[in-house]
Amino acid sequence: MRRIRDFTRFFMPRLGRPIVPAIYRANFLHFYLDIAWFAITAATAMSFVGVFITRQGASAFQLGLLSAGPAVVNLLISTAAGQWLERQPLEKAVLRTAVFTRLTYLPWVILPFFLPPAAQVWALLALTVLAAIPGAALNMGFNALFAEAVPGEWRGFVAGRRNALYAVIFIGVTLLAGWILNTLPFPLGYQAIFALAVLGAAMSTVHLGLIKLPPMEKAAPAAPSKGRRLRWDLLRGPLGKVLAALLIFHLTLFLAAPLFSLYMVNDLRLTDSQISFGTAVFYVAMLAGSLSLDGLARRWGNQKVTALGAFFFGCYPLVMALWRSVWGFMVASPFGGLGWGLAGGAMINWLLERVSPTERAASLVWYNLAINGAMLVGSLLGSAGGEWLGVRTALLVFGGMRMLSALYILKRG
Repeated sequence: MRRIRDFTRFFMPRLGRPIVPAIYRANFLHFYLDIAWFAITAATAMSFVGVFITRQGASAFQLGLLSAGPAVVNLLISTAAGQWLERQPLEKAVLRTAVFTRLTYLPWVILPFFLPPAAQVWALLALTVLAAIPGAALNMGFNALFAEAVPGEWRGFVAGRRNALYAVIFIGVTLLAGWILNTLPFPLGYQAIFALAVLGAAMSTVHLGLIKLPPMEKAAPAAPSKGRRLRWDLLRGPLGKVLAALLIFHLTLFLAAPLFSLYMVNDLRLTDSQISFGTAVFYVAMLAGSLSLDGLARRWGNQKVTALGAFFFGCYPLVMALWRSVWGFMVASPFGGLGWGLAGGAMINWLLERVSPTERAASLVWYNLAINGAMLVGSLLGSAGGEWLGVRTALLVFGGMRMLSALYILKRG
């Protein structure tokens, strides 16, 4: 019983303040269980899809499309998705879009039974793009739901604990996935881990559906804004500076993203078990960063914590490219994990603290446009950069650009 109480206090502590009000406790629990189950999906389908299609013969261009395709969809429909969300009860909108987004994981399991390798690559790319249609509304809706269901003084704490749970489960599932891939023949091993992804996505969606806004937070769906489809005036305020910094940061992230699978498989010749072990190391470091997030954010503020995370993200491709061996991959992984544990939790809180609640929906539309614009441009330019410069040289260049983005966040954001 004492261990159970200690575990409960970790997620619902006093922190020198009154304990979490009862009205928020159930929602916090469902936010934790949502990310815990979704970590299974992330550790299987999302982590290994790039490796899978690389082993099936995907080119750098196709790996770039893995990110660029959804980005195009998001850019095209973000404004319409934001207006649709304004007219819907938030909890129901998040649940519906989550269901439709995550149903697209089901075909992943059976594709190898019916299609040759080259066709499987294009089919997975098509499914990824299809998922982005409801996914655009899901991303904005979830951020709005989190902002309304979690009081501002608890956001850093809940985000940090969510990331910590994500990291712990991701580590275990990644190691399990590596064992499965080594035990079962190709592509049956990938089909098995994709089936785990379906389970995780389904259970995560269940807990998203159980999140309910407290009565004082509920409001009637807003009428869609007329005249201006985008709130351009918001860019002249604090939101504009934050968006510029996050746009630059995400651009540097996605420049390197299409190259990692190519570098690990074709240059370093890593096995699936080595990739899964290195990924587990990444998430051990993410766990450490996530557990530090709340304290660092209270001490330094979310802007500085985001900058620190961006710096560690810059170290990740630099170390991997400078040390051309499996050990370079292992040493680089903790830098990436720390970066994600800090920046991944702090940056959305940084954005939310710079906008008023009445402008939150319009601000999240801009945030979604900025991030997906960076994803589109970064993925395509990153793939081209890998072909022009060579994958290793491109990783060195893009790692340096990540360092510069950290400085920009610190000085100009």
